[in-house]
Amino acid sequence: MTYQDLFARIKKKRSFLCIGLDTDLQKIPGHLRGMEDPVFEFNKRIIDATRDLCIAYKPNLAFYEALGPAGLASLKKTIDYIPDDIFTIADAKRGDIGNTSELYAKAYFEMYSFDAITVNPYMGDDSVKPFLNFKDKWVILLALTSSSGSRDFQLLKAPDAELYKMVIMRSKLWAGPERLMYVVGATQSKHLKAIRELAPDHFLLIPGVGAQGGSLEEVVKYGMNKSVGLIVNSSRSILYASSHENFDSAARQKSMEIREEMEKLMDKYI
Repeated sequence: MTYQDLFARIKKKRSFLCIGLDTDLQKIPGHLRGMEDPVFEFNKRIIDATRDLCIAYKPNLAFYEALGPAGLASLKKTIDYIPDDIFTIADAKRGDIGNTSELYAKAYFEMYSFDAITVNPYMGDDSVKPFLNFKDKWVILLALTSSSGSRDFQLLKAPDAELYKMVIMRSKLWAGPERLMYVVGATQSKHLKAIRELAPDHFLLIPGVGAQGGSLEEVVKYGMNKSVGLIVNSSRSILYASSHENFDSAARQKSMEIREEMEKLMDKYI
């Protein structure tokens, strides 16, 4: 999916919502657990209920890997079920030496057919560039996360700027905004203005709106560009809006509320 394809879908749906499929077997409604593949059944119903409201789905791979081969089978069925016109993100946070990164890229871009993958850039360019060798696929680099641990390294002052800013500046030499995005936590909105100055045209993947307390309006105010440039993720507040049999309709209602707020903010800031 190209940059323009992604922007076109945002304009068409009046939404830049990404739904994180962080499906926890212990949290899904009890009536699903006796099914042959409860994780896929849950995901399928979430997708059916929200596919017209979001522009992306983002499975966190840890939730699937923790279940062993059955979890990976659920992941494959989930990705195959998502409509082709919806952006898919492997929330993998991979980052290793070049030949290992090449195999990670092959796994998630070819075997699972994801459009994008999150990558930890802290081993440098040789851990990132193998992902960029795959045509029409995206790399989403961790820049500034919502976690409290971001203070340990990401916000440290390097000789010229904070470390997260150095990551953005250096990585822009590896690929342009049509191939590279950045993860910026919604709770870090006070840094978004500076990030937009460094990366004016890049898409930003923004987790942390909803259960983690990030403000959607602040994210839009400081992070939106002329092409919207934002993919805002919500996971728990949508997936677990209800623990009953109506969980899918509750997820749809919550997604509609977020999408409606996004539409108003697009009208306000673009």
